[in-house]
Amino acid sequence: MKKICILMIVTGVALYSCQTKEVSTSGNPVLEGWYADPEGIIYGDTYWIYPTYSDVYEKQVFFDCFSSQDLITWTKHAAIIDTSEVKWAKRAMWAPSVLQKGDQYYLFFSANDMHEGETGGIGVAASDRPEGPYRDLPGKPLVDTVVNGAQPIDQFVFRDGDEYYMYYGGWGHCNVVRLNDDLTALRPFDDGEIFKEVTPRGYTEGPFMFKRDGKYYFTWSEGNWTGPDYFVAYSISDSPLGPFERVGKILQPDSTVATGAGHHSVMHIPGTEDYYIVYHRRPPGDRMASHRVTCVEKMTFDENGLINLVKITFEGVKARKLTL
Repeated sequence: MKKICILMIVTGVALYSCQTKEVSTSGNPVLEGWYADPEGIIYGDTYWIYPTYSDVYEKQVFFDCFSSQDLITWTKHAAIIDTSEVKWAKRAMWAPSVLQKGDQYYLFFSANDMHEGETGGIGVAASDRPEGPYRDLPGKPLVDTVVNGAQPIDQFVFRDGDEYYMYYGGWGHCNVVRLNDDLTALRPFDDGEIFKEVTPRGYTEGPFMFKRDGKYYFTWSEGNWTGPDYFVAYSISDSPLGPFERVGKILQPDSTVATGAGHHSVMHIPGTEDYYIVYHRRPPGDRMASHRVTCVEKMTFDENGLINLVKITFEGVKARKLTL
């Protein structure tokens, strides 16, 4: 069962009604309210989405998360961490990245929209439950300087065997770093470097990595996040460090459905070929920068392992329960 809400304009008066009914697909958006930069992940038999609360920076000072057993009905877990816990963060907390290691759940985030000479950057928090509450681990940013021209934002943490890589960067530049064993500090690569630039052609922000059939699929957003032509592109490499040669688009706007479709993540059901792309988009005709909603679509591949262009929809995805 899912609550369906409809906005109707009748003789200049807005009428808003909701009803509960059986539905066969998730519908898009899947979350109620303005949410962006969604990180989707599977923990056990549950889907989770960790998004940015999309508002002006001064109000964007906490994270909610959402859980589902079937991709259709989502439960909200409010205020899993906020600036009262992260003392160095004053505003603009966004772009969460999450993973589980051992019995702990980690949440990486950007804060303060940091520029050179300012306090802010990329932080990390942890909890013994996926819904939190989360505690700030180091009490300071992991990355708080501009290196290789990359603003320290939009981090994604990728596990590859025993290694944990963090890809991050705005302003058209992307770096990769390695994390230490407790995920609270950076450690050098074997050549002594700490930061390696891996910026692919066209990159703007929002990196995400996943591995399929031994290949590394590196994905990112292009265009301006406030504009209508924001979209997602990708590359395929034999190494988590690249090189990352641009292959093409995964996701793009459709003026009949939505604009600004980008800043995504990918959920894969282990042991299957079921992949889902979780992303945000802007309602058609809406030009408010903070008016972004979270959506889910199925993602597929061709016989050569290339990603088929995803069609953005109002329908969303079919119900899919997980088994352990």
